[in-house]
Amino acid sequence: MSEGAAAPPRAVVLGHARFAEGLVGAARAIAGDAAAFACVSNDGLDAAGIERAVGEWLARGVAVIFTDLPAGSTTMAARRAQRAHPGTVVVTGANLPLLLDFAFADGEPAQAARTAAERARAAVLVTGGPA
Repeated sequence: MSEGAAAPPRAVVLGHARFAEGLVGAARAIAGDAAAFACVSNDGLDAAGIERAVGEWLARGVAVIFTDLPAGSTTMAARRAQRAHPGTVVVTGANLPLLLDFAFADGEPAQAARTAAERARAAVLVTGGPA
């Protein structure tokens, strides 16, 4: 990378409609900067188009993809792109605690994604209501 060139983001957030934009926007509002993330929407794209869009980021060195639905078209495209880019980590069910933990993590992105996923699962809880 040339001197002064911006480093690629550490991860792609991929989802339906404006999911990625909204989630990254919320992370940016809390963390102050969400340059760690690139946003990709499936809007107007078929499966091959989604895979191509994600593949472009992976070719630039991004190693982590966060998606919205475990079995959705975005995750299926991410998994296909993952096959072409060994070492890529795909994390499904992305939420705000997950992105915040990842954004503040130091170190290798794949391990940061795994740690963030563990913590994000623990952040989901239900309170109140009938037993």
